[in-house]
Amino acid sequence: MPTVRNLPRILLPRGLAGYMALATSILCAVLTIILVALVQNQARDHVRESIGFGLGELAQQAADKLDRGMYERYREVNLLARRIGDLGPHATLESQRRMLDDAHRSYGYYSWMGIATVDGKVQAAARGLLEGASVVARPWFTNALAGIHIGDVHEALLLAKLLPSVNGEPQRFVDVAFPIEAPDGRPRAVLGAHLSWQWAHDVERSVIEPIQEGRQVDALIVDTKGLVLLGPPGLQGTTVDTASLRRARDERGIGYVLERWNDGKEYLVGYSQTDGYADYPGLGWTVLLRQEAGNAYAPVQRLGQYALWTGVGLAVLFSIAGVLVANWITHPIKNLQAYADRIHRGSAAPLVPDERSYDEVRSLASALNTLLADLVRRGRELEDLNRTLEQRVSDRTQELASALAIVQQNAQHINTIIETAHDAFIGMDLDGIVTDWNTQAERMFGWRRHEAIGRPLSDLTLPPRYHDSLRRAIVEFRTTGHTGALNRRVERTVRTRQGEEFAIEMTAGIAGIGERSFFSIFLHDISLRKRVDQMKNELVATVSHELRTPLTSMRASLSLLKSGAAGPIDGEVGELVEIAHRHCERLVRLVSDMLDVEKIESGRLSATPRPQSLMPIVDDALGAMRVQAQDAQVELRSACEAGLERLPVEVDRDRITQVLMNLLSNALKYSPPQGAIEVMLVRGSRGLRITVADRGPGIPPAFRARIFQRFSQADAASDRKTSSGLGLAISRQIMVEHGGELSFEDREGGGTCFHVDLPLTAAAQRALAA
Repeated sequence: MPTVRNLPRILLPRGLAGYMALATSILCAVLTIILVALVQNQARDHVRESIGFGLGELAQQAADKLDRGMYERYREVNLLARRIGDLGPHATLESQRRMLDDAHRSYGYYSWMGIATVDGKVQAAARGLLEGASVVARPWFTNALAGIHIGDVHEALLLAKLLPSVNGEPQRFVDVAFPIEAPDGRPRAVLGAHLSWQWAHDVERSVIEPIQEGRQVDALIVDTKGLVLLGPPGLQGTTVDTASLRRARDERGIGYVLERWNDGKEYLVGYSQTDGYADYPGLGWTVLLRQEAGNAYAPVQRLGQYALWTGVGLAVLFSIAGVLVANWITHPIKNLQAYADRIHRGSAAPLVPDERSYDEVRSLASALNTLLADLVRRGRELEDLNRTLEQRVSDRTQELASALAIVQQNAQHINTIIETAHDAFIGMDLDGIVTDWNTQAERMFGWRRHEAIGRPLSDLTLPPRYHDSLRRAIVEFRTTGHTGALNRRVERTVRTRQGEEFAIEMTAGIAGIGERSFFSIFLHDISLRKRVDQMKNELVATVSHELRTPLTSMRASLSLLKSGAAGPIDGEVGELVEIAHRHCERLVRLVSDMLDVEKIESGRLSATPRPQSLMPIVDDALGAMRVQAQDAQVELRSACEAGLERLPVEVDRDRITQVLMNLLSNALKYSPPQGAIEVMLVRGSRGLRITVADRGPGIPPAFRARIFQRFSQADAASDRKTSSGLGLAISRQIMVEHGGELSFEDREGGGTCFHVDLPLTAAAQRALAA
């Protein structure tokens, strides 16, 4: 009969095979318990993070759908207000009511749409609801008069008795209102729309219902005050203040949190905050998606049970395998024991030393250890390589994600720039079909974006007489790869939706590659500029015919009086005649300069060059200015480099004389008395150079950048230095017509040097080379 003290010895196995089987069973059991615990913990964390971020992303999708849905409603009401405004103040109530009925039937989300006058009385409404009622006390009406109104969710007041409840719930609306502007820009009425809150249920169904079958998820939409606008029956209409709601408002992003709610249950809650979309500002709603923690962790529990039963099965299998392996390992030992027993019984066979057996075991162990060490080394190398590959994949993924984000951001920037540009932008494919149409194009031509895209550009913007020219230009580009209207500004005549023709300035370019390329066209309305140019031309014609002729007569008359042709004039009368003559001369010069500026702008300031020497032109200009130089007590000097006196240059004598007289006049104005002005003809880097050098105060640094601009003056402090500010601008344009250049620089010792550079003719170049 075994005692209690001997019981452990009886239960323990007696052989090596039994010990190995017992050790294998215990080891499998311990490893199974540890593995189940680790798997459950890791799986719980992974499931919580996966489901939490999934809920956060679903909340973001729902918030995005809310914003986009509200943006569509916001844009629909805005477009409808513009269309009603386009009807004009004399539109009939029937036409306005018909437009409201069409919009109400087209957009099924609106429960009520109406137009209220500025005194708050509803004059027209879809289906005639509330016509004649006063809405002057409603926030949407008063706020829309001041601009645009977007109201948060509220229950029906005036419409509560007129509209039936939906699913037993009271009607709730979101208000959107826009002013209807008169031609002078002031509001003449208000368009109000009550957007049924039922469309939020559609957003919930589109995002939540696909996952409701396998997961119990509740969706909540909460306003800025914490009021549950949409949610489970027990929470809808109540006010909540949870950690997820506060995080959504503080972080302004997506995320999740594990929190306990007022019902005592623990939930995984994903959150996202609405931020508006495009020009729709948003109402600050928060979307919360919650799932009970027990429901979320159910897969983890099932995984733990599966791991536990798998471990038990593996323990049984490994125990059986341990017995078999132990018998196989101990078999040589038993053979040695039997051989030793035979020797003990008197066998003559020699005893094999124990060292032999251990050498084989040690050799086998050494070989196994070497193999194991090699395998471990290879495993570590593979792990290092795997980590390196994972890091490279992660880096490349981040780079691709960053590049994609940059591309998307650039595309958004380009779309924003095009949409906010002051010019109309039109995209046209290689078949002449409109692919893009911004807001300015809508305003310019009267076609809405959805009406224009997909239609031929010629049908929308061009008069019929220009359709063939556009078709030929497209065929030319598809054939040769270029056309004359690309990459330059051209003027064209287009027409509006109503058939009115007007002038535009167009810049067209090609964008994209291969078959995906398209024409990028910017259009600028220049009809106003054309009218201004016409008025300017009429003004210039008036100056030319109505002002210049009497001024010329006045100058001749004053010259005769000054010369004494009408008798001697003495004293104050002579002084007054001198002042009148001087100012009349100035007016004549100013009118002539203005006419030259007009010719420059219209491209009619042309030169008729012919081969001739420059030195006679210089002498004529000096002779014409000697009287003024004597009055200013300034000496005029001229010099010519040897061999250039008779060298021919192709110039217009009158125009070059005008340039020199402008330069000499400016030099006389700023030269000090008893000073000198030097005019030199020398050889320059571009041909021949005429230099006009004075000893005046020089050109101020702040004025140098605009010295050749029209009506620019460095110093108008004294009457002697007063001028129209047009001479240098005209002179520079004359030099451009001659293919030359007008420049200036400081003169050594004080003063300024103006350089007139003219190119040489072929004959002059041969003469200099000889």
